[in-house]
Amino acid sequence: MSLPQPVPPSWKDLGKSSNDLLGKDYHFSGTSLEVKTATPSNVTFKVDGTRDSKSSFVSGNLEGKYSDKRHGLTLTQAWTTSNIIRSQIELENQIAHGLKLETTTILNPEKHGKSVLLGAAYKQPGLHSRAVLDVFKGPTFTADAVLGRDGFLVGAEASYNVTEGRVDRYCAALGFSAPEYAVTFHGLSNFGTFAASYYHRVSPDVEAGAKAVYDTKATSPGVVLEVGTKAYLDSAAFVKAKINNAGILALGYTQALRPGVKASFGLALDTQRLNEPSPSGPAHKVGAQFVFEA
Repeated sequence: MSLPQPVPPSWKDLGKSSNDLLGKDYHFSGTSLEVKTATPSNVTFKVDGTRDSKSSFVSGNLEGKYSDKRHGLTLTQAWTTSNIIRSQIELENQIAHGLKLETTTILNPEKHGKSVLLGAAYKQPGLHSRAVLDVFKGPTFTADAVLGRDGFLVGAEASYNVTEGRVDRYCAALGFSAPEYAVTFHGLSNFGTFAASYYHRVSPDVEAGAKAVYDTKATSPGVVLEVGTKAYLDSAAFVKAKINNAGILALGYTQALRPGVKASFGLALDTQRLNEPSPSGPAHKVGAQFVFEA
């Protein structure tokens, strides 16, 4: 008798463990601040801002979210310093178990831009599928699905332009996921780009991963390779490090200073230009992030 199958990850989350290991907690492009607060009435607020170290440009975002878990309803409203207004309505597990419906609108008054996305997601043991209709872009219909059984995963995504009557984009992926490790292979951009990634929890305190990407249309031939690791120093701090085949070494350190207060610091070094006394352009980068949550 086969064991009950878990719900597989969504298409965008295939290879998420490796992507998070290599992409998150490296704050070396500037200084950012994030403040999160929650009210007893299920309303949360988030304010975040970032100062880019290269251009000194400051960008920010204000977001409010209301959640009614009893009725599966979530309302989100966000406003950025670029004067972009985003509204989202989500309804989950009300019409059918495992079904989630959402509507997202994006307005840019200065540039007279607008976007409306109608989405649906359905997940059951062994299946996770999504569909999104971009009303004003095409319209374009995008659908994806991931099937999983005994740790093996297979997924695909396709985007169809309704007005032009053609498939704009298609992708596929294969993977295997276990409690201690995961391996994923992607064929992206109409099979013009191929990626392979792996993630391994070596021990409760050490994680490792790598990702290789080959772009058939890239101007410089070869495979882009990136390797990284994460080590927990204690229950409140961890360090991360990664390096790619271009010689860029990135380091990250995150420390929980107290409950609800976290500080992260990042450093990126171009190891091929360490001996240059005055390198042209930004050879090395440093940054920080501070998070307050209540």
